[in-house]
Amino acid sequence: MQFSANLGLLWTDLPLPHAIRAAAAAGFDAVECHWPYQVPVAEVRAALEQTGLPMLGLNTRRGDADRAEFGLAALPHRETDAQAAIDQAIDYAAQVRAQSVHVMAGIAQGDLAQATFLENLRYACSQAKPHDLTILIEPLNPYDVPGYALQTTDQAARIIDTLALPNLKLMFDCYHVGRSEGDVFARLQAHLAYIGHIQFASVPDRGPPDHGAVRYDQLFKAIQSLGWTRPLGAEYKPDGPTTQSLGWLDWAKSI
Repeated sequence: MQFSANLGLLWTDLPLPHAIRAAAAAGFDAVECHWPYQVPVAEVRAALEQTGLPMLGLNTRRGDADRAEFGLAALPHRETDAQAAIDQAIDYAAQVRAQSVHVMAGIAQGDLAQATFLENLRYACSQAKPHDLTILIEPLNPYDVPGYALQTTDQAARIIDTLALPNLKLMFDCYHVGRSEGDVFARLQAHLAYIGHIQFASVPDRGPPDHGAVRYDQLFKAIQSLGWTRPLGAEYKPDGPTTQSLGWLDWAKSI
């Protein structure tokens, strides 16, 4: 099994380039991040080249934090802002040789929001294609992000089927699915053909994967049995220093 450190939640006490180096030292096989835009591209590239770790992906920006925005792509009448965020993410991803961009939908409901989301995803996939980037969409559970425009894996699969674009995939977060959709492995197995990346954290507290309602020792083996070979993204909240939360990594990598 291979694992990616999500530096949006791990080693957040370190500047991003140092966090990349810390992930390499800890034995991770890749990294991913949330919003790296305040960090010069050259510094991130230097850290990636020094460690040899690939950058799996990053997110489009959230929007206006003062208005509690959590993405822009499904917000009606905000297409200009959403597409600017997509352009920014694709440009940064291409420069650091990332593999994907997660287009954040935002908090919006209704038919107009869904139509807006689809149009912005068409735009994102078109812009990403020349850079060989995958566009990811991620359902978020309604407890953590009430009103988010994308809440279930079935909804994400319908969007992917509707758009029928080869570089549009599902980001399957075991934590979000476990919080709101029941049997994580059954959901993953049912949507395997749609999935571009898998993330995980304990359920329900979003801690490391060594406790909680999901037995990750069993789930990781089950994912491996499906033929999955790409790194799984550790996107959990450490209770204290990140390095002290990594007791799970040795047994997980030995699966």
